[in-house]
Amino acid sequence: MTASERYSVCNLCEAVCGLRVRVEGEHVVSIKGLEEDPLSHGHICPKGVALTDLHHDPDRLRRPVRRVGDEWHEVGWDEAFDLVAGELSRIRAEHGPDAVGAYLGNPVTHSLGAMTHAPAFVDLLRTGNKYSAGSADTWPAQLVALLMYGHQWLLPIPDVDRTHYLLVFGANPIASNGSLMTAPGFPRRLREMRGRGGKLVVFDPRRTETAKVADEHHFIRPSADAAVLLAMVNVVLEEGLATLPAYADGLDEVRRGIADLTPALAARWSGVDEAVIRRVAREFAMAKSATCYSRTGLSTQRYGALAHWAVQLLNIVTGNLDRPGGLMFTRPAVDGIDSGTLKPGYIGSRRSRVRGLPDFSGEFTVATLADEIETPGPGQIRALLTVAGNPALSAPGGHRLNRALAGLEFMAAIDFYVNETTRHAHVILPPTGHFERDHYDVLFNALAVRNTARFSPALFPRSADARHEWQIFQELAKRYRPRGTMKERLMLSLSPNRLIDLGLRVGPYRLSLRKLRRNPAGIDLGPLSPALPGRLHTPDKRIDLGPRELLDDLPRLRDSAPEDGELLLIGRRHLRDNNSWMHNSGRLTKGVPRHHLLVNPADLAAFGLNDGDTAYVRSRSGAVMVEVKATDEMMRGVVSLPHGYGHQHPGTRMTIASAVPGVSANDVTDPAVLDDASATAVLNGVPVRIEPV
Repeated sequence: MTASERYSVCNLCEAVCGLRVRVEGEHVVSIKGLEEDPLSHGHICPKGVALTDLHHDPDRLRRPVRRVGDEWHEVGWDEAFDLVAGELSRIRAEHGPDAVGAYLGNPVTHSLGAMTHAPAFVDLLRTGNKYSAGSADTWPAQLVALLMYGHQWLLPIPDVDRTHYLLVFGANPIASNGSLMTAPGFPRRLREMRGRGGKLVVFDPRRTETAKVADEHHFIRPSADAAVLLAMVNVVLEEGLATLPAYADGLDEVRRGIADLTPALAARWSGVDEAVIRRVAREFAMAKSATCYSRTGLSTQRYGALAHWAVQLLNIVTGNLDRPGGLMFTRPAVDGIDSGTLKPGYIGSRRSRVRGLPDFSGEFTVATLADEIETPGPGQIRALLTVAGNPALSAPGGHRLNRALAGLEFMAAIDFYVNETTRHAHVILPPTGHFERDHYDVLFNALAVRNTARFSPALFPRSADARHEWQIFQELAKRYRPRGTMKERLMLSLSPNRLIDLGLRVGPYRLSLRKLRRNPAGIDLGPLSPALPGRLHTPDKRIDLGPRELLDDLPRLRDSAPEDGELLLIGRRHLRDNNSWMHNSGRLTKGVPRHHLLVNPADLAAFGLNDGDTAYVRSRSGAVMVEVKATDEMMRGVVSLPHGYGHQHPGTRMTIASAVPGVSANDVTDPAVLDDASATAVLNGVPVRIEPV
């Protein structure tokens, strides 16, 4: 056959890079970056190239399967739909709506059909037991956005393409290309920043890939970020360097609340020199333009909400909010915030049944999912639907959740792999693959460093016996009882393309799918532009600098003095995988092993270990056994395991993954330990001890 070249997109991570794909019949011949893409400009990482492995993977499910004992058997779609909808309906009728739970994984936000239809179907279940990966990732940032800007998704984005001073806490954009900051090709953006005289400063317990190319890297003790950032805010206020916007209130309350969090105190807690804290604060305040950026290192720690609040404060009080080169708000072509499609959010309207934890925007933290499955009584979860998630590896206390999933009366999964979580399902409904479905990026366009729009049609038609995710939810909704409201049924009946076309037409640029189809590489809608106070969703269009919920959490931070000799575990991510995904690609898993526990050489010697030894890593909640690697990348007193590993469970059907070494870091995280303000799972800064096997 004659090969042809087509445009597509890699939506495995938040960078959403444009692709130039060469196909021959039903086969992918090559994948390259798309130079004409107005956001990614030809950038591509190893994950994008490995999409061909995902498309052709023989382990990927292409038809529904039903588990009988430990064996999987293919079944027809109608039988599978009837079984799933029937069991969910039966358990709801017998035990009430809360007896049915739902978990939405991170990949839901990376698939158009899942994002438009999965939440709608979960709403149809009428259950109070809703969970998602957000409670182990983004909730602190969303909570701060809700409290300060009036909407959980009104997340300001670093304008890295124009900044002169980029200050990074707990993020690694060289590996991630941005997270809650869609910035594909970050190395190029960094080079351009340096070309205009810019500077990159990184605070991190590990000398990450980003820290290695920074102008400055400073080791910082895990969970001390909020103290250091608030100390920097104090320096700005004390030295008269503040430039406050006219629409911000509450500075006096903030000043009083953080007055005792001095650079000297932050230095003792964090291991960062006091002089460094003061100097960086001054440099940041006096830079031509500056932006402070943080991510999962701050989100998944004991003081996640306070840390994200401190980031916002530092940007605001230095006059770097809503200015070019600072922290800015996007104007996406499909605007779910102004249209009302994305709800503003709330916290604490309900409490979880077992532990009394507050909900966030209708969801409970995944850290209590095992409690709700294992604890008898009214509202106990007896049936669970998981969508594109693998909480057995990604949730805290994964080993306990594994046991809980095995005890469910019924479980269904929408996924195309039998993985560590879905192996417990009774039925798996596999959706079409990446190149077999259309894509428009709803969420990550709203988090991008530049306003763009791009529609990517499917490269290959779906086969007659395949179903898109949105078609799966449509069929389940037709069979589920009760049927839901007329509005819900209408929402589920529309296709994702129809919904996106409507969103484009009423959006700020009055686009359409037809226009995007005529511009397959995407349309450049321009740089981020000032939008405040008009873009605020607070009732009075003003920013409250000191939300009471955060000021009241400060005493907990004051009680956080580190214990002498305490060893803390943090996670890490790699460019060649994404959480627990992509460990089934031979071209990504080959090469230097990346599963080791990283330990500072001095710590290793103190524990009687040598480089390459196997050690136990123990915590209050569990233990794992893993090889150690000596490296001066690690701060003294801090060790690191990669997130998303641990593919050792029997019953999975991923051939290559079974050969990937490593353990699940979440087997030693404690689901009882949360960031109190946001109820987010703590995955970084976990107290552990290591010892020889």
